[in-house]
Amino acid sequence: MDDDVRAPGGDLVAALREMRRGGPATRSWSDSVARLESLLPSRPPRTALTDDLAVGAVVALAHPGRIARRRSSGTSYLMVSGTGASFRAADPALAGLPWIAIADAERRSGARDATIRAAAPVDEDIALDAASGSWHEADEVVWADGRIVARRVTRLGAIELSAVTLPDPAPAAVAAAVAEGLSCDGLAALPWSEAASAFRRRLAFLHHALGDPWPDVSDEALLTGIDGWLGSDLSRVRGSRDLARLDVLGALRRLLPWPAAGRLDELAPERVTTPKGQAVRVEYGPSGDEQPVLALRLQDAFGWSAAPRIADGRVPLLLHLLTPARRPAAVTADLESFWAGPYRQVRAELRGRYPKHAWPEDPTTP
Repeated sequence: MDDDVRAPGGDLVAALREMRRGGPATRSWSDSVARLESLLPSRPPRTALTDDLAVGAVVALAHPGRIARRRSSGTSYLMVSGTGASFRAADPALAGLPWIAIADAERRSGARDATIRAAAPVDEDIALDAASGSWHEADEVVWADGRIVARRVTRLGAIELSAVTLPDPAPAAVAAAVAEGLSCDGLAALPWSEAASAFRRRLAFLHHALGDPWPDVSDEALLTGIDGWLGSDLSRVRGSRDLARLDVLGALRRLLPWPAAGRLDELAPERVTTPKGQAVRVEYGPSGDEQPVLALRLQDAFGWSAAPRIADGRVPLLLHLLTPARRPAAVTADLESFWAGPYRQVRAELRGRYPKHAWPEDPTTP
């Protein structure tokens, strides 16, 4: 039919009743109905529907993807297809009904919802029958607000019909959900201890300085390969408390390459021993491309002719030389040049400020 019988407010039932009152298009519609009925095979009688639901059933069967249920807030609707829809103006006969079938809708560019131009009411039974191919049940495990939410959800297309809590979701699904949550929230959501952060910085340095087989531990690399180092632990996480108990340091150790792992402390030591036997911590940068720093008192460097080198001798430590009061005195990675030149002026200044300390002319002697 080409006749336009839209009723104000998009109410198809009103259009049907108008036709029954003998409107201009009544005869052509009656002729079409009679012709279509003659083509149908004989069928058993069915329980009669009201005009409202009869029209809705026809629309629902013709357009199952446009069956829609009212959203929990407001008077807008969600279709089985996943598209939102709302009436242009409130129509007391349709707006706010729990279920409708939409015969005609217009989606304008940039609009959040389609505008309903023609619709009819349906009930849930009609909706389920008409869109039975879109009915499905699935277990959903997601990370939301710092915890695992596991549900068995029944949907009609995009419309959620019911959901029950899953007390014991599949470990693989839990791990995937937490991994997805971390990809959104970032690795900062993990409980990074100082030891874990320091270990990661050492690995980052070796990856930058030596390359393979030392692993890339950037955020992107860790998130991409999270199953390889943290996956087995994630399956036990159910909420923020479980996440806070994760052993991040232990997980990172799984990334150590074998047999190169045995040289970790040699290539990227946590501490370096001075000529006087003091173990001083090496500070590694977070990205790996920064030169590692060794901050120590100037007197503790006496006895070194050159700055210690790490990563198989490829990288000299950047020495932050401090006064006896641990204030900055000099910064150098070329200790030999420092002893030969700037040290003389530094020595002269510090001898006057700290006369009780020894300031040898030859600093290469311990």
